[in-house]
Amino acid sequence: MNPDNGINTRPCADSCGTMPACAPLAVPYVPFQQQGSLKYDQTNALANGTVFPSLNLPFHLKVDAAGLPANLSTQLQALLFVVTELGLYLDTHQNDVEAFQLFQQYTEMARKAKKQYEEVHGPLTSLSAGQDKTYRWLDDPWPWEFQKNEGD
Repeated sequence: MNPDNGINTRPCADSCGTMPACAPLAVPYVPFQQQGSLKYDQTNALANGTVFPSLNLPFHLKVDAAGLPANLSTQLQALLFVVTELGLYLDTHQNDVEAFQLFQQYTEMARKAKKQYEEVHGPLTSLSAGQDKTYRWLDDPWPWEFQKNEGD
């Protein structure tokens, strides 16, 4: 502590994604992941809002991963979330071979999950609506017509 102005001049310690007590208000503290950082699986990544535990800052409305419905829609959302997060990470860490391999694996898993979802529930976008012998974009049911007893 500097006795002249009351400002703490010691550097803040990084403690795995938590906001340091010494971080001043209105000055952003942005933790970043290092190459080879730990990663959540897709369900925990979706629930925590990040693939990287080191970026998992405490939020008031955090979702419990165990409380997410176990259905095709949630599975697809989680996979697409991880693909997006890994893509953003690779924008700044192009040489991280492990992350690129994970990106490729999750991209393939997302493609399969999307295909499986659309086989059961119909097309997710108009791009998928014309892949069969007929145009299926207007087929029922619509997402808001979901029936709880259908399971997915």
